Amino acid sequence: MPIPWCSARVSGCESSFRNCELQLFFLCRFFTLRRFGLFRWLLAFRASRELFRVARFSGGFLAFVFREGDGFSALKAGKVIIHGHADFFHRLRPDSLDGLELLVLGSGGPGATGRAASSYLVLVKGVPQILVDAGPGSFARMGEAKVSLESLDTVLLTHLHVDHAAELPGIIKARAVSAAGPIQFDVYGPAGRAAQGEAAAFPSTERFMTLLFGPQGAFAYLKDFAAPVTFKVVNLPRPGSGGEPAVIRSRNDLAISAIAGHHGDAPSIIYRIDYHGQSLVFSGDIDASGLPALAKIAAGASLLVFDAVVLDPPASPAVLYGLHSPPQAIGALAENSHVRTLLLSHLSPAVDQHRTAVTASIARHYAGTVKFAADGVRLQP
Repeated sequence: MPIPWCSARVSGCESSFRNCELQLFFLCRFFTLRRFGLFRWLLAFRASRELFRVARFSGGFLAFVFREGDGFSALKAGKVIIHGHADFFHRLRPDSLDGLELLVLGSGGPGATGRAASSYLVLVKGVPQILVDAGPGSFARMGEAKVSLESLDTVLLTHLHVDHAAELPGIIKARAVSAAGPIQFDVYGPAGRAAQGEAAAFPSTERFMTLLFGPQGAFAYLKDFAAPVTFKVVNLPRPGSGGEPAVIRSRNDLAISAIAGHHGDAPSIIYRIDYHGQSLVFSGDIDASGLPALAKIAAGASLLVFDAVVLDPPASPAVLYGLHSPPQAIGALAENSHVRTLLLSHLSPAVDQHRTAVTASIARHYAGTVKFAADGVRLQP
């Protein structure tokens, strides 16, 4: 028996369905929906083409999908309880409510090109828990996505370049003001290195965090500004890892592994997150010397997020090939590692403008799915 609704109204929607705010007002008959534990609610969603965010309600997760002119369907505890005539409902996988989801906060690089720089949120069972990098602009994208930060407690830094780490203080403060009690962040990142000739020094992640939040740090006041904040910082790779992927944290069926990458003279770390058969791998910026390590940790990954900056030689400046990997190398690695889906991110204008050529080059080696990242995009592995 269909569930009657008193009204459903959509306001502020653009025909392109991009960057528009939807407010869905549902006035429900109490006697009809009482057994589902649903009363009266106001939901604000960020449109991302076809799939809207997951919202938590008491008694489980309730997700809505909506497309203009096609009606809607609702999902609770993995079962359809309210059904309109949205013909694309099958694209929402019920198991995603119990698994991993990736929210791209920043899909760009160091240039001011209209994209936020590299940053990602990993949601576990619909709840944002892990931040991977914190490039400029990611703070604003996080607000636009209207995600809760109440459970965000883990930060994974691939390396300490500005376009991957500069926004961290703002995000830490945003998390602090959303909390009612003490917060401990687990922060992981590269161990750093001393200056070598004309090559600059890089602080360890522990030193980096001390410079930001320590007793004499630039933002020392944040330790108890809104809520008591402490940091447990781990420099990677850990001694004795022997150049192999190592689990750096395992909790509640979720495992995070890491291995040293290579990005010119900047110490870098590659991460993998595994949960209930799903896996996300983040290459970070990586050159040819780092690809063997990436191949090890990315084996069989559901989704590989690969930083794509250069075109195949000689189409990009020669100096960039000492820092980044071209499409032909990306495709070969993804195929040899049996990656299910490849997400190209950290997009340079050159890659963005030559998507057809980049995709064709990758496809000569890799038969899987290739996607280009955009700020605000959400994906399930």
